Amino acid sequence: MISFYVPSNEYGFLCNFSAHGFTLDDRYWPTVEHYFQAKKFAGSGHEERIRVSRTPKEAKNLSQTRKLPLRPDWEGVKVDVMRNALMAKFKTHADLRDALLATGDEELVENAPTDYFWGCGKLGGGQNMLGKLLMETRQALRVGDRDSASFGG
Repeated sequence: MISFYVPSNEYGFLCNFSAHGFTLDDRYWPTVEHYFQAKKFAGSGHEERIRVSRTPKEAKNLSQTRKLPLRPDWEGVKVDVMRNALMAKFKTHADLRDALLATGDEELVENAPTDYFWGCGKLGGGQNMLGKLLMETRQALRVGDRDSASFGG
């Protein structure tokens, strides 16, 4: 098992806060976190404010305002939004793609103690959806899809 949570640690490249930007939806995104948080407000001015925020933490904080409504389909699309962002990140950065593939068949676990959906939660009983999507991304990159390695450019 490979556990990750802090971008500066050995497997920090797996984190959504890692500073590995990509182009998706015809715009540049500094991190997966920027993309994911902004897409909660797709088509609004707030989406752009989040996209250009200075740090992933700032992007997350901006998305937590409840003064503006989340897009009505958010719960139904959030996993696909994350899946698309992860694929764009790993197709854009060959070094990250190689590092992800080098994790072999290890289980990838986001050790987020307060997140029971994307992470494993405090006692490991969370859904670890981010880890699952990273393993799915790894498998997709492994079985092909390499011909589109310049994705997003």
